[in-house]
Amino acid sequence: MKIGVTLNYDAFLSDNFNWCADNGIFTCQLSVSPDLLTDTTAEHIKNLCKSHGMEITALIGAWRGPNEWNFTAGPATLGIVPPAYRAMRMRELEACAQFAAKLKIRDVCTHMGFIPENPGDPLYPEVVAIIRHLAAIYKKHELRLNMETGQETPIVLLRVIHDVGLDNLGINFDPANFLMYGKANPIDAVSILKKYINGVHAKDGEYPTCGALLGVETPLGQGRVDIKRFVLALHNSGYNGAITIEREISGEQQKIDILAANALLKQLIGELQ
Repeated sequence: MKIGVTLNYDAFLSDNFNWCADNGIFTCQLSVSPDLLTDTTAEHIKNLCKSHGMEITALIGAWRGPNEWNFTAGPATLGIVPPAYRAMRMRELEACAQFAAKLKIRDVCTHMGFIPENPGDPLYPEVVAIIRHLAAIYKKHELRLNMETGQETPIVLLRVIHDVGLDNLGINFDPANFLMYGKANPIDAVSILKKYINGVHAKDGEYPTCGALLGVETPLGQGRVDIKRFVLALHNSGYNGAITIEREISGEQQKIDILAANALLKQLIGELQ
């Protein structure tokens, strides 16, 4: 399993690639703003990857509009579930497919939003139809569309994959999100979703302590994920892709935490040999 890090496409991408290379990190998942999904951007990214020896394992499918990462406004603002933003975000995710194909990136991952747990909810079949439409477009480009974990239980994600019925729909597995949204124990979730895991985030966190806010994110190894058991569970499930460090803070502490996570993951992966 290779170790990577999540990065944003911005004016500092070359510097960030340099920093990664200096610290032995040569894969990433890259987020690109929808308004930058152009041929010029694609060529720039290709050149940077070639000069820095960086492999992009997944494009993070970003979308515009309001996004409230909580339990109160989140259901009405996140992903393709809210009808008010659905058409715009569908177009943006379609554009992500074309952009990923230009870069020869096989995987795109994104949050779909709070998919209803009740399959009888009128929103549920609408969301399934949209995801099927998107997955079909991705399939034409020989891409995999991966639902980022967080807002749904593992069973909801499993149901959606089965109901969509296309073999290129999978999971980008974020263990901390299962905890921070209070949806599942991530170790158990691996056994439920293992056939469909195409990408993994290395992130840690805690369960929520109230009904409005997500649980807090922590440095890797300091939350409830139990990263040693998580890496072992991935290994035993047959996963051999990248483990991508995601630390959603900024500044110097972010780099310190990423380096500590990188060292911890190298140790844990080495113990599997």
